[in-house]
This record gives sequence, C-alpha cells and structure tokens, in this order.
Amino acid sequence: MSEFSLGAPVPVRATSKDPYAAVIVALDFGPAIDTDAVEEIVRLAHTVGITQHRVVKGRRQRPDPALYAGSGKVEEILAAADELGAGSVIFNHHLTAVQERNLEKILGRRVLDRTRLILEIFAQRAQTHEGKLQVELAHLQYLSTRLIRGWTHLERQRGGIGLRGGPGETQLELDRRMLGQRIRALKTQLERIRQRRGVQRRARERRDVFSVSLVGYTNAGKSTLFNALTRARGFAADKLFATLDTTTRRIYLPDVGQVVISDTVGFIRDLPISLIAAFRATLEEAVHADLLLHVVDSASPARQMQMDEVNKVLTEIGAAQVPQLLVFNKIDLCDDALSPGVDVDEYGKISRVRVSAVSGAGLAQLRQAIAELTPAYLRSATDSPPSTHFSELA
Repeated sequence: MSEFSLGAPVPVRATSKDPYAAVIVALDFGPAIDTDAVEEIVRLAHTVGITQHRVVKGRRQRPDPALYAGSGKVEEILAAADELGAGSVIFNHHLTAVQERNLEKILGRRVLDRTRLILEIFAQRAQTHEGKLQVELAHLQYLSTRLIRGWTHLERQRGGIGLRGGPGETQLELDRRMLGQRIRALKTQLERIRQRRGVQRRARERRDVFSVSLVGYTNAGKSTLFNALTRARGFAADKLFATLDTTTRRIYLPDVGQVVISDTVGFIRDLPISLIAAFRATLEEAVHADLLLHVVDSASPARQMQMDEVNKVLTEIGAAQVPQLLVFNKIDLCDDALSPGVDVDEYGKISRVRVSAVSGAGLAQLRQAIAELTPAYLRSATDSPPSTHFSELA
C-alpha cells in the first residue's frame, strides 16, 4: 500500500516515523465528545491505510485561528506523535491553509484535515476514467485554496517572456494560473460526460423506462444490495467509499417490465462541497431518478444522523423532491433482530422495507415494493381495495 500522495512533503523531525501510523485529533465544541464522529474518523484513517493510531480528544469554545487546537493541545499531539512514531497527524476537522502550514511546521510531519483525508480515499478508490477526472477536479479545487503567499517555494519570481509566465510573474501567480487552466479543462471533460448521460437518460424516458437510484450513507450496503437485486458482480466490500463510480443495470419486474437501477457514491457527514461539485455528473443520476432507494444501515447506532446527512446532501444537489423508499439493510446484524418485511404508513402507502442484502431476506418484498411504485404497475392496477400483503408482513 502506497503512502499518502496528496500534497508536498514537509520537513521531518529526527524521530523515526511510520507512514502507516497516525495521531487522530478529534476536538469538540459542544458539551460532549461525539463518539460516533470519533469512530468514523478512525474508520476513514484505516480505509486510507493507517494501521496504528492514537486518538487525541479535547474541547474548545472555538477553533484557534493559527493552530485550530490550542498551543497546549498541540504539544500533547506532538508528544503522542513522537511516542507512536506517527508519520502523520489527522484532524477530524476542516483546517485553513494557514492552520495546516503552522501545524506542519510545529509537528514536523504531514497534517491532513478531514477533507484531505476523504480526497485521498477517493483517489485510491477511483477506477473509471470519469471517476479519476472527478477526483482530480476535487483535489485541484482543494489545492487552489492552499495557494497562499506564506509558502516559501511560491515566492520566487519568474522573469522572461513566454507561455509559462510574463515578466516578473511570481511562482504563486504561475501556479494559480496553471491550476485554473487544468480545472477548466477537467470541467469541460466532465460536462461532456454529463451531456452524454443526459442523452442516455432522455432515451430511457422516451422508452418509458422507470429509473431507480440507490443512495445512502457510505458503507450502508448499497453495492451489496445492488448486486443482489441485479445479479451483478460489482465490487462490494465492508469499507467506506468502496464504490465511487456509478453502475447501471436493468432488471425485469413482473407486471412492470424493465426497470433501470443505478448504484451511486455514498455520502458522509461534512461531505466537502468540492466533492459534491466534482461528482455532479454522477450525482445527477439521483436527481433525475424516478425513485430513490435510501439504503440505511439498520445496525448502526448513528443511523438517524446518517439518514439526516443523506437527506441534506440530496437537498444540496436538488434531489429532495424525488420520491424515496427507505430500505433498512443489514437486519441480520441488528440486536433487536428485525424481521424482513414491509412497513406501511397510515394511508396504506409503503414507507419502509427491511432486508438483508447478504442473506437475501426481504429482497422479494423489496422488488414488489419497487414494482408497486412504478407508473406501469399503477396503470395496470384495478379499482379493488389495496392488498393487505405488506401490512401483514410489517
């Protein structure tokens, strides 16, 4: 496994450093430490390749403008990093360029904030050409906020005349201009992909094909559920952001016909805005879907927070009005032993399906629930009273 690839190396202290060991900093500005948030950043660190870690916690009223953490806490972080032999320090927060630079100078090792860590995971996970373009765009947009005059290697003057810089153009200005050119080129390529997706989507609409997109928090089991529904063999693993690239398959449902199902990238709390913008082409599959299967890890103690975060992102990308069907996955892992089946609301409308994508329990009910929400099924339905099939299972 490779070392972190984002950013430039920083001066190192004399102590031996393990590139796979890290100190994880989780500060809280409320009345109590959010244990779920701490567990999540640890999982993110392990996902990127960290095998040893130590967590440093603390509380503050507000972030320090220069170091984010107070000077005393930074000394504690340094001592923990030296003792562990950590090659990096990971903050479960968003750092400014100045804070990151100051911390690296004091700690003598690489400092990654939450955004940078997620970008690193995305860089490792991207497989398709589109995925790599989206990750590179997000990475460059993140770096563009890091171009500050305080960096000594950006203070050199460039003389001469030519395409690479005019007379007296500073290295900072040159880097900013070249960065802007690459960002524009990436946006142009991704816009072509978005337009191509739009053509394919309109073709499906003309054929009156019902489209379903799986959305949900990262590691909720979307890809496993997608494979189970479509009998595909896409990559699925018990890892955060195991899937970045949208995959689409067709399935046949009795009384309905062909239905298109798409697997999409997972969401996470405090998802960087640059990532949402860069993955616009991918996320539009959710925006233009006829139905969203909101997959929830029913075994997670933080499932309500995760559902809220997913809905927040759906609102940001303009998909809040798309009909949703909650799919409570991983019922086989729940302490309260949820049974497979379907819940209906007071009007007899399907509101939630309980399944296990691994064992297959509840998948037949989920397929039937999808079918009953399609226009084709509704058109073929009789005027007889609604079936009590689902309410009996609930």
